[in-house]
Amino acid sequence: MLRRHFAALSLAALCPLPALAQGGKVARIVVGFPAGQGIDLVSRIVAEALKDELGETFIVENKPGQGGSIALGQVARAAPDGSTILISAMAALVMAPHLYRNVTYDTLKSFEPVGRVGDLPLVLVVNPSLPVKTLPELIAYAKANPDKLSHSSSGNSTVSHVAMEELKRATGMKILHVPYQGSAQSMNDLIAGNVQVALDTVAVTRPHIEAGRLRLIAVGSLERLPFFPDTPTIAEQGFPGFEANAWLGMLLPAGAPRETVERLAAALNKIVRSPAVQQKFLAVGTLPKPSTTAEFDAFLRAEYTRWGKAIAASGIKAD
Repeated sequence: MLRRHFAALSLAALCPLPALAQGGKVARIVVGFPAGQGIDLVSRIVAEALKDELGETFIVENKPGQGGSIALGQVARAAPDGSTILISAMAALVMAPHLYRNVTYDTLKSFEPVGRVGDLPLVLVVNPSLPVKTLPELIAYAKANPDKLSHSSSGNSTVSHVAMEELKRATGMKILHVPYQGSAQSMNDLIAGNVQVALDTVAVTRPHIEAGRLRLIAVGSLERLPFFPDTPTIAEQGFPGFEANAWLGMLLPAGAPRETVERLAAALNKIVRSPAVQQKFLAVGTLPKPSTTAEFDAFLRAEYTRWGKAIAASGIKAD
């Protein structure tokens, strides 16, 4: 993948929106995960494209912890002057508030939605030593070997955790959850065989799948992916309607000026629709999902309700 190329965007200078550029201020795009993960790579592509579109400057700032929730808490407390921007994965916005008692933000009140950015579809992978090549074979193996398998995630309350819990519940598999601080260590232990299964993004799994270090057995999107057109979805393998997909959205702190929100939203929507950015998104395993502010606001509220119900039904608790 183009990880090395896009990692170079981390300190690309961009200047904030014109109303905020006075006094040489620099805007931050805050990301709640370590460098090198899917959301980080996408955020750097967006930062570079916004620089070209607006002729201004930002810095991508990684604030990992608690599945992205720590970054959201910091942005929620930031001055609503447009100098702090958030690109968040879905988990911290619509899962963590239902999992943790101590999140320091209110998803529906602490932020101004700007727009949807893209989707990071999840894929189900196993260590090649595991004698399974399909989801039904994994289910059969797990049931024949109860409590002998473990699965990694990029952290408690992340989509790779919660979606896998949903899959286990749907299939009846009993597999031990092992959380990590980000996907890099998770993938290392999966490749080493310390854990055997993972449901994680294309961005972090694809290099290892293509190198033969991991075996791909299913994709979590509702339709087959352009990256792996021959691999059936989880839905196709006996679980209609099952979806494991990590969407990304851009937000500002609540109270940001409406003109700032609208100008940033228009620029974001334009760049995500551009062929050049779409090509870069696909290169890092991301499906472009442009939207208006109103569309993203409605989507965010619907997802918050949906996952609240799903987590209540599953009984998952992170603390």
